[in-house]
Amino acid sequence: MELILLFPALTNIFDIRQQVQKSLGVIFGVTLCLSLILHSCFLIPKTQLQPLTIGITTWPGFDIVLYAKATGIFKGRGLDVNLVRFENQQDSSRAVMRGSLDAAFVALWDAVQVDAGDDKPVIVLVTNISYGADGIVAQAPIKTVKDLKGKRVGAKLGTVNHLILLEALQQHKMLPTDVQIADVANETAAQLVEKKQLDAAVIWQPLLGETAKKAQGNIIYTTKEVDSLVIDTLLTRKANVQAKKTELIKFLSAWLDIMYAVQTKPAEVYEKVAQLLQQSPVSFASDYAGLKKGDIPMQKRMFQDQGRLQQGLEQMSQLLQSDKRAGRLPRQDLEINRELITTAIEGWKS
Repeated sequence: MELILLFPALTNIFDIRQQVQKSLGVIFGVTLCLSLILHSCFLIPKTQLQPLTIGITTWPGFDIVLYAKATGIFKGRGLDVNLVRFENQQDSSRAVMRGSLDAAFVALWDAVQVDAGDDKPVIVLVTNISYGADGIVAQAPIKTVKDLKGKRVGAKLGTVNHLILLEALQQHKMLPTDVQIADVANETAAQLVEKKQLDAAVIWQPLLGETAKKAQGNIIYTTKEVDSLVIDTLLTRKANVQAKKTELIKFLSAWLDIMYAVQTKPAEVYEKVAQLLQQSPVSFASDYAGLKKGDIPMQKRMFQDQGRLQQGLEQMSQLLQSDKRAGRLPRQDLEINRELITTAIEGWKS
């Protein structure tokens, strides 16, 4: 009888042992899975942002971006930004459209005339608007824009200088044909005015003031007189808006960091940028003072529905068509992208 009673007891012990083994197996399996998951977090690299290659020409409204390179703002945003210098914005605009650059700092005037290609040009940022930094210097007898009638004015056709001249003539109710245009670049025009070989020239600061002094002439017009169409921007192409969307938004956030620094500690910004440009801080500060900076209020004004950017494009189109000497027609497919800058503004914190 004792042996018969022992079998049920052994059976119960065996069942319990099996249950314990199963439980331990489950615990071991869960522990192993958690260990592998945690281990894999260290093995799998974090998603890296793609580098950005951006074209830039010498202009205070663009050169201010050097502050981000000097202070690590780009690095803080997780960006690897390569700034490539160009002699003119026509070349940098073409490089964007041909895929050699991800974006470029260019005037809206140059963006609207960029060569046709397989992709659309897209504006994603306004860096500044000229507010006195560009103008017309003339020989001493010439006192006003109206006095330019029949005179020879230096301005490279199709460039921003040409735009400034057309804007000035329109402001003073004159026709493009009221003046003769000498198709020469900025520095050449200044030299010809100094040598008394041109009646006037469209140039920018600091050359504008320097030329007036050397020629003992007059500055008869600056962009401070109008809500200028000399609107400077960041140009990219449609394919990049999707392919490098995250990187572009972070770049725009870094730009807002720069604008905040200009607002809160301008002396530091000007000093660091001037050092990189081998220029005096006072000189750079003076040049930058002739611009309206591309801060958050500026972006909101420019990119809102039917905002200043859209109005500017329409006015530029009219001016281009009013003077056939420009030799180019405005592109009709240039796109204004509000999404990227709006996202950057919404997520930005000082």
